[in-house]
Amino acid sequence: MAYQTFRQEYLQVPPVTRAYTTACVLTTAAVQLELITPFQLYFNPELIFKHFQIWRLITNYLFFGPVGFNFLFNMIFLYRYCRMLEEGSFRGRTADFVFMFLFGGLLMTLFGLFVNLVFLGQAFTIMLVYVWSRRNPYVRMNFFGLLIFQAPFLPWVLMGFSLLLGNSIIVDLLGIAVGHIYFFLEDVFPNQPGGGRLLRTPSLLKAIFDTPEDDPNYNPLPEERPGGFAWGEGQRLGG
Repeated sequence: MAYQTFRQEYLQVPPVTRAYTTACVLTTAAVQLELITPFQLYFNPELIFKHFQIWRLITNYLFFGPVGFNFLFNMIFLYRYCRMLEEGSFRGRTADFVFMFLFGGLLMTLFGLFVNLVFLGQAFTIMLVYVWSRRNPYVRMNFFGLLIFQAPFLPWVLMGFSLLLGNSIIVDLLGIAVGHIYFFLEDVFPNQPGGGRLLRTPSLLKAIFDTPEDDPNYNPLPEERPGGFAWGEGQRLGG
């Protein structure tokens, strides 16, 4: 019975969120079981381009460190904001969501060539949080029950939290920078006088990922209702 319930809940998670979070959990489990080591996963331009270890372009986004507070913290935020984006502003546009993943990953990898970062998964999570927060500017956030602020401040609050924990803020700044570039090109620049849409999802991705809606009358859950976590919980101002 428990397995059937878990399976049903698991299959209800939208496909991109399900695939990415599952890959992250399985990668961490493989490291914990010593089937692989982080040295086989980390971002190393020399090994990628000179020794053709191409898998590192992907695996460095899948490992968030050993199981512990930092891993759980990142997984909760990754799952939560990735799912809210996919079920919210990207609902019915899976190809566009995949394209955002590819664009963000490519840009982050290019920036990663100039900063000393070996794993980019946390920066990618911050990128997702940033895009969601800018698309929901009037959502009021409650962070650990200590801080109340509007959604656009969430990435900066997370950066401050990282600083308090003694972590490098370069990761957060990288995620914020890439998230802002995507948001500007996708949401801001097309609406400016003389602007236009520079990011266009390739037709191949649309052919692969976009399918007709099963139920055209489906009313998606609001993005500002993230669930029962107290970490970054949001609600509409005045609501």
